[in-house]
Amino acid sequence: MSINKFEELELNSRIIRAVEDMGFEEMSPIQANAIPAILEGKDVVGQAQTGTGKTAAFGIPMLQMVDPKSKAIQGIVLCPTRELAIQVAEEYRNLGKYLHGIKVLPIYGGQEISKQIRSIKSGSQIIIGTPGRVMDHMRRKTIKLDNIKMIVLDEADEMLNMGFREDIETILSQTTQERQTIMFSATMARPILDIAKTYQNNPEIIKVVKKELTVPKIEQYYYEVSPKNKEEVLSRLLDMYNPKLSLVFCNTKRQVDELTSALQGRGYFAEGLHGDLKQIQRDRVMNGFRNGKTEILVATDVAARGIDVDDVEAVFNYDVPQDDEYYVHRIGRTGRAGREGRAFTLVVGREVFKLKDIQRYAKTRIKLQPIPSVNDVTAVKAEKILDKVKEIVDSEDLSKMMNLIETRINDNGITALDMAAGFLKMTMGAEYGRDEEQILDDFGNTGAEAGMVRLFINLGKKQNVRPGDILGAIAGETGMPGKLIGTIDMYDKYTFVEVPKEHASEVIQVMKSAKIKGKSLNIEPANKR
Repeated sequence: MSINKFEELELNSRIIRAVEDMGFEEMSPIQANAIPAILEGKDVVGQAQTGTGKTAAFGIPMLQMVDPKSKAIQGIVLCPTRELAIQVAEEYRNLGKYLHGIKVLPIYGGQEISKQIRSIKSGSQIIIGTPGRVMDHMRRKTIKLDNIKMIVLDEADEMLNMGFREDIETILSQTTQERQTIMFSATMARPILDIAKTYQNNPEIIKVVKKELTVPKIEQYYYEVSPKNKEEVLSRLLDMYNPKLSLVFCNTKRQVDELTSALQGRGYFAEGLHGDLKQIQRDRVMNGFRNGKTEILVATDVAARGIDVDDVEAVFNYDVPQDDEYYVHRIGRTGRAGREGRAFTLVVGREVFKLKDIQRYAKTRIKLQPIPSVNDVTAVKAEKILDKVKEIVDSEDLSKMMNLIETRINDNGITALDMAAGFLKMTMGAEYGRDEEQILDDFGNTGAEAGMVRLFINLGKKQNVRPGDILGAIAGETGMPGKLIGTIDMYDKYTFVEVPKEHASEVIQVMKSAKIKGKSLNIEPANKR
């Protein structure tokens, strides 16, 4: 359905103008089905997930029915969280920006109630709030429901899951029977249908459900890590893929705070978001993320509800979600609007079995990936910098720069290649001059016996290498007695060898420049499997 179809619904021309400004090229299925029904005055139960355009589906009809000449409250939208209430209010303001005299007010816990009372008294026709805070105002008699024409329950199933059923029923029971009641829910659970039967008048059921629980364009990977190395692995993935905006999910508020501090300490533009933050802090964090000042948002599942940012390129599950459905909600925040997205999950020990449950639930495949080494990250970062350099060389006049460099070369006896390498090192930062063992000084659990570290070597039987060759090379190159070397497990294309923990860093350092049977090798701490 094209934008012209909005006009066919005989909407206020000022709403049409706002819709055009917002760039809506066509109605989403939920909008095309729900808006006409609501405009006809019908009660509606809509089944639709986040990201389907449901806010406009109830927002446009509500703005259409409000009488701007009356300062009484005429419409209420109930939301499960503060974030979603703010998000819905923002979309209402965008849709109604050319409607004079209509005031939209979000109300929620955590904000000073006296300010809300003043705003309500000054005249707000539409209230968007959490059930608890709406009930607070009803008890104070600052919100009066006598003139309510329409009430909307947004994400009704989530509100019921959070224990708001009694509040919702109290609010509905105290509004006039002539009101229009709209419910939107991702599921059609029994409690939803019970509320519909009790408080709605012959509602029209509209189902717009995505056939797949995940977005096909999202690439999904997981990494088996030790708890102590999670932060380092996350950092490597951030450096490797360098997403413009990314969401990192943790299961607890404490983990959000700890990880945010750690990422900031590493130089990332990261901020945390969870329920304990004051509202002014939450607003600051979200504004920073939306405008790109904050590149990494670390959040809990509840705090992230209502976040709707199209440019999120990657989602990182720092903790495996506790609920299968949370995984679907998390990764659905990337790959939006036809864009490609990536989702990464860090798995510790037996959490891999939980991940298998998630794959069955979501009917998706999450691929195991090896943890990128420092060399891998360095190579990718260097390649991106060099690609940018080529763009500059191809498109800009560099004669002044070349003269400056030529003078330096002549004065100091260094080559142009030396100069270029120095610039590259400076651009990439000091970390990329460090060796693997300097960064992973704690190897975590590599699956070795107590006191040992299991190392991975990229040579095996197909390269005609024998266990004795591995043993001899390590002992010969490091001077470590061969009897200290532990189990050697050899496969066709790679080998695992255990060495004492106190010698592991030295073995990695020395063997990187060594050869076995004339073949160069890569050696690094093994991932526990």
